[in-house]
Amino acid sequence: MVSLLVHASLGLASIAWIIASNPRIYARPAGGPWLAPLECVYYLAGVASIALGWYFNIRFVLDAHGQGSLVSGPGSYPNFLRLQFANPAAGSGNQDYLIANVVLLPVFTIVDGYRRGLRRPWLFFVASFFTSFAFPFAFYFATIERQRRHQRTGGEPGAEVGSGGPPADPLAVRHEI
Repeated sequence: MVSLLVHASLGLASIAWIIASNPRIYARPAGGPWLAPLECVYYLAGVASIALGWYFNIRFVLDAHGQGSLVSGPGSYPNFLRLQFANPAAGSGNQDYLIANVVLLPVFTIVDGYRRGLRRPWLFFVASFFTSFAFPFAFYFATIERQRRHQRTGGEPGAEVGSGGPPADPLAVRHEI
Protein backbone atom coordinates (compact mmCIF):
# COMPACT_ATOMS: atom_id res chain seq x y z
CA MET A 1 0.00 0.00 0.00
CA VAL A 2 2.95 2.32 0.55
CA SER A 3 3.69 2.24 -3.18
CA LEU A 4 0.13 3.41 -3.89
CA LEU A 5 0.51 6.31 -1.46
CA VAL A 6 3.79 7.27 -3.12
CA HIS A 7 2.09 7.13 -6.53
CA ALA A 8 -0.77 9.32 -5.28
CA SER A 9 1.68 11.86 -3.86
CA LEU A 10 3.69 11.98 -7.08
CA GLY A 11 0.49 12.33 -9.11
CA LEU A 12 -0.64 15.31 -7.04
CA ALA A 13 2.86 16.81 -7.24
CA SER A 14 2.97 16.54 -11.03
CA ILE A 15 -0.47 18.17 -11.35
CA ALA A 16 0.56 20.96 -8.98
CA TRP A 17 3.78 21.50 -10.97
CA ILE A 18 1.81 21.83 -14.22
CA ILE A 19 -0.48 24.44 -12.65
CA ALA A 20 2.38 26.31 -10.96
CA SER A 21 4.31 26.38 -14.25
CA ASN A 22 1.37 27.98 -16.09
CA PRO A 23 -0.32 30.34 -13.61
CA ARG A 24 -1.72 32.68 -16.27
CA ILE A 25 -3.46 29.83 -18.08
CA TYR A 26 -5.02 28.42 -14.91
CA ALA A 27 -6.12 31.86 -13.66
CA ARG A 28 -9.79 32.70 -13.91
CA PRO A 29 -10.58 34.08 -17.38
CA ALA A 30 -11.65 37.73 -17.39
CA GLY A 31 -15.39 38.17 -17.32
CA GLY A 32 -16.19 34.48 -17.23
CA PRO A 33 -16.85 31.66 -14.82
CA TRP A 34 -14.00 29.84 -13.09
CA LEU A 35 -14.86 26.67 -15.03
CA ALA A 36 -16.73 26.38 -18.31
CA PRO A 37 -19.10 23.45 -18.88
CA LEU A 38 -16.68 21.79 -21.32
CA GLU A 39 -13.83 22.07 -18.81
CA CYS A 40 -16.08 20.41 -16.23
CA VAL A 41 -16.78 17.53 -18.63
CA TYR A 42 -13.03 17.02 -19.15
CA TYR A 43 -12.23 17.20 -15.44
CA LEU A 44 -15.07 14.82 -14.53
CA ALA A 45 -13.87 12.30 -17.12
CA GLY A 46 -10.32 12.61 -15.79
CA VAL A 47 -11.35 12.18 -12.16
CA ALA A 48 -13.56 9.21 -13.08
CA SER A 49 -10.59 7.57 -14.83
CA ILE A 50 -8.46 8.01 -11.72
CA ALA A 51 -11.18 6.64 -9.42
CA LEU A 52 -11.79 3.57 -11.57
CA GLY A 53 -8.10 2.91 -12.13
CA TRP A 54 -7.27 3.26 -8.46
CA TYR A 55 -10.13 0.95 -7.52
CA PHE A 56 -8.55 -1.82 -9.57
CA ASN A 57 -4.99 -0.96 -8.47
CA ILE A 58 -5.98 -1.14 -4.80
CA ARG A 59 -7.74 -4.46 -5.38
CA PHE A 60 -4.61 -5.79 -7.14
CA VAL A 61 -2.42 -4.86 -4.17
CA LEU A 62 -4.91 -6.11 -1.56
CA ASP A 63 -5.35 -9.44 -3.38
CA ALA A 64 -1.64 -10.06 -2.82
CA HIS A 65 -2.35 -10.15 0.97
CA GLY A 66 0.89 -8.32 1.75
CA GLN A 67 3.05 -10.92 0.01
CA GLY A 68 6.11 -9.67 -1.82
CA SER A 69 7.20 -6.13 -2.50
CA LEU A 70 7.15 -3.55 -5.25
CA VAL A 71 9.70 -5.60 -7.23
CA SER A 72 8.76 -9.20 -6.44
CA GLY A 73 5.73 -11.26 -5.49
CA PRO A 74 2.06 -11.28 -6.45
CA GLY A 75 1.49 -7.56 -5.78
CA SER A 76 4.66 -6.43 -7.55
CA TYR A 77 5.02 -4.16 -10.53
CA PRO A 78 6.64 -6.91 -12.68
CA ASN A 79 3.63 -9.16 -11.96
CA PHE A 80 1.29 -6.28 -12.80
CA LEU A 81 3.01 -5.93 -16.19
CA ARG A 82 2.98 -9.70 -16.78
CA LEU A 83 -0.77 -9.84 -16.13
CA GLN A 84 -1.36 -7.10 -18.70
CA PHE A 85 -0.42 -9.70 -21.32
CA ALA A 86 -1.81 -12.79 -19.55
CA ASN A 87 -4.01 -13.71 -22.52
CA PRO A 88 -4.54 -12.47 -26.09
CA ALA A 89 -7.52 -10.29 -25.15
CA ALA A 90 -5.57 -8.51 -22.41
CA GLY A 91 -2.52 -8.21 -24.66
CA SER A 92 -4.58 -6.69 -27.47
CA GLY A 93 -5.90 -3.93 -25.24
CA ASN A 94 -2.64 -3.30 -23.45
CA GLN A 95 -0.44 -3.02 -26.53
CA ASP A 96 -2.81 -0.28 -27.69
CA TYR A 97 -2.63 1.41 -24.29
CA LEU A 98 1.18 1.23 -24.21
CA ILE A 99 1.59 2.75 -27.68
CA ALA A 100 -0.88 5.53 -26.87
CA ASN A 101 0.62 6.25 -23.44
CA VAL A 102 4.32 5.91 -24.21
CA VAL A 103 4.37 7.37 -27.75
CA LEU A 104 1.26 9.36 -28.66
CA LEU A 105 0.54 11.11 -25.34
CA PRO A 106 4.03 12.59 -24.90
CA VAL A 107 4.49 13.50 -28.57
CA PHE A 108 1.09 15.20 -28.73
CA THR A 109 1.24 17.07 -25.42
CA ILE A 110 4.88 18.14 -25.78
CA VAL A 111 4.71 19.32 -29.40
CA ASP A 112 1.23 20.85 -29.13
CA GLY A 113 1.97 22.24 -25.67
CA TYR A 114 5.06 24.13 -26.81
CA ARG A 115 3.17 25.40 -29.86
CA ARG A 116 0.49 26.76 -27.54
CA GLY A 117 3.04 28.34 -25.20
CA LEU A 118 2.62 25.96 -22.27
CA ARG A 119 5.56 25.64 -19.94
CA ARG A 120 6.73 22.11 -19.11
CA PRO A 121 4.12 20.27 -21.20
CA TRP A 122 6.11 17.05 -20.70
CA LEU A 123 4.62 16.97 -17.19
CA PHE A 124 1.33 15.73 -18.66
CA PHE A 125 3.22 12.56 -19.70
CA VAL A 126 4.84 12.30 -16.26
CA ALA A 127 1.40 12.60 -14.65
CA SER A 128 0.21 9.57 -16.64
CA PHE A 129 2.52 7.32 -14.63
CA PHE A 130 0.94 8.36 -11.33
CA THR A 131 -2.69 9.17 -12.12
CA SER A 132 -4.18 7.23 -15.03
CA PHE A 133 -3.77 7.20 -18.79
CA ALA A 134 -6.96 9.14 -19.49
CA PHE A 135 -6.45 11.83 -16.84
CA PRO A 136 -3.57 13.69 -18.53
CA PHE A 137 -5.54 13.79 -21.79
CA ALA A 138 -8.60 15.15 -19.97
CA PHE A 139 -6.45 17.65 -18.04
CA TYR A 140 -4.69 18.72 -21.26
CA PHE A 141 -8.00 19.16 -23.11
CA ALA A 142 -9.35 21.22 -20.19
CA THR A 143 -6.16 23.31 -20.35
CA ILE A 144 -6.67 23.92 -24.08
CA GLU A 145 -10.26 24.98 -23.39
CA ARG A 146 -9.12 27.31 -20.59
CA GLN A 147 -6.50 28.83 -22.88
CA ARG A 148 -9.11 29.31 -25.61
CA ARG A 149 -11.37 31.12 -23.14
CA HIS A 150 -8.50 33.45 -22.15
CA GLN A 151 -7.71 34.21 -25.78
CA ARG A 152 -11.37 34.89 -26.54
CA THR A 153 -11.41 37.58 -23.82
CA GLY A 154 -8.07 39.05 -24.94
CA GLY A 155 -6.00 37.51 -22.14
CA GLU A 156 -3.58 35.68 -24.50
CA PRO A 157 -2.03 33.48 -21.76
CA GLY A 158 -0.43 31.15 -24.32
CA ALA A 159 2.64 33.31 -24.91
CA GLU A 160 4.47 32.28 -21.74
CA VAL A 161 7.44 30.38 -23.20
CA GLY A 162 10.33 32.67 -24.05
CA SER A 163 9.71 36.31 -24.85
CA GLY A 164 8.05 36.03 -28.25
CA GLY A 165 5.53 33.26 -27.73
CA PRO A 166 5.90 29.64 -28.73
CA PRO A 167 8.66 28.71 -31.19
CA ALA A 168 7.83 27.88 -34.81
CA ASP A 169 9.43 24.43 -34.43
CA PRO A 170 9.05 23.33 -30.79
CA LEU A 171 11.49 20.43 -31.17
CA ALA A 172 14.32 22.59 -32.54
CA VAL A 173 14.59 24.80 -29.45
CA ARG A 174 15.68 23.91 -25.93
CA HIS A 175 13.13 24.86 -23.32
CA GLU A 176 13.57 25.35 -19.63
CA ILE A 177 12.96 22.33 -17.46
